[in-house]
Amino acid sequence: MARWRASFLTGLAIMLPGVVTLAVVKWLFGTVSSFTDTLLFFLPYCLSPKAIYQDGLAGPMFWYWSLLALLLAIVIVSVVGVLARYYFGKRLFAWADHLMLRVPVLNKIYGTIKQVDEAFTSGKKSSFQTVVLVEYPREGIYSVGFITSTQADEVEKKTGKKCVCIFIPTTPLPTGGFLIVVPEEKVIKLDMSVADGFKYIISIGALANESVPPKIK
Repeated sequence: MARWRASFLTGLAIMLPGVVTLAVVKWLFGTVSSFTDTLLFFLPYCLSPKAIYQDGLAGPMFWYWSLLALLLAIVIVSVVGVLARYYFGKRLFAWADHLMLRVPVLNKIYGTIKQVDEAFTSGKKSSFQTVVLVEYPREGIYSVGFITSTQADEVEKKTGKKCVCIFIPTTPLPTGGFLIVVPEEKVIKLDMSVADGFKYIISIGALANESVPPKIK
């Protein structure tokens, strides 16, 4: 029993990274394909449902059709990027942007998403600037987070303190999280990089940076 237990734990340690990686890739592919599959709206007019859908009627497509839709989405995004470099493309996208911002209700959603997108893709400043520790969800318990902004004018006016915006991601998949606004003096900045911070969160704390011992003079 002891040998079997040791062999099982050894095999688990070897296989777990690969299994988790494949599971994450499968989840990402399924999530993305739920949107990109709509690009193949013309398939039902060309082929029978049995050749397209897994149940032969409707619903999820076969994986190879989803892969084709993903490749088509990549091509479309690349073409849009190429057009955005030229005058005609810039004018066309500016007109479409202006039109979206003029439509009632839709302009609120589009405008908010556009601001968030610009915050993440802007080359002027990083959306995740520094890895920090904050006392969250209560005093005495620390959470790892990322400073996303140091501009909180209205919050500072109301609180009378200099505050920073911090994103606390979930673990092991940092696809969601919480936004908290914390006084700057209560934030503990860490020396680890943003990439190492994400590794620390995804690994549930197993991959921690080893501190470099001071040199003995």
